[in-house]
Amino acid sequence: MEIQENIVNRVANSGLLTFDLASLKSKAETAIYDIKENLFQGLILREKDFRAFVKENDWSKYTGKNVLITCTADAIVPTWAYMLLANKLEPYANELFFGTENVFEDMLFERALSNIDMEQFRDQRVVVKGCGDIKIPESAFVTFAHKLSKVAKSIMYGEPCSTVPIFKRTTSNIV
Repeated sequence: MEIQENIVNRVANSGLLTFDLASLKSKAETAIYDIKENLFQGLILREKDFRAFVKENDWSKYTGKNVLITCTADAIVPTWAYMLLANKLEPYANELFFGTENVFEDMLFERALSNIDMEQFRDQRVVVKGCGDIKIPESAFVTFAHKLSKVAKSIMYGEPCSTVPIFKRTTSNIV
């Protein structure tokens, strides 16, 4: 049996460009403000009590954080209450959102994807990394694939050693 002296890394020499969407995850800490804590008997928001709370609360603890304003209780909360919270958090929060935690993550990735210069992928064979320690919303993969298909030569999903083909440019789909 002959021992091979020169081991060739065909993956490294393949010209594939690997992109990990996890690199787009915001580095800012996340904080969730659930207005249900301000509801009287978990049902209604008393304006006088809420305004007093908003005025007296120390909002500086949200400095530099991505803040999600939500209400996990099944209650009707007037729109002005959310606006009041946004106004008080504005000087402190890095980013401010309203909605569910899933929508919050989608929006953070959407914002990060909107800042990517897609020209770096022009005519490249791109592998979109598929697994890792950070949960990436499916919406980020969809948005990235949509943008990438306009410039990339090909798109694959997974790891360079084991990919699933997504797109390959032909003369009929050149942008």
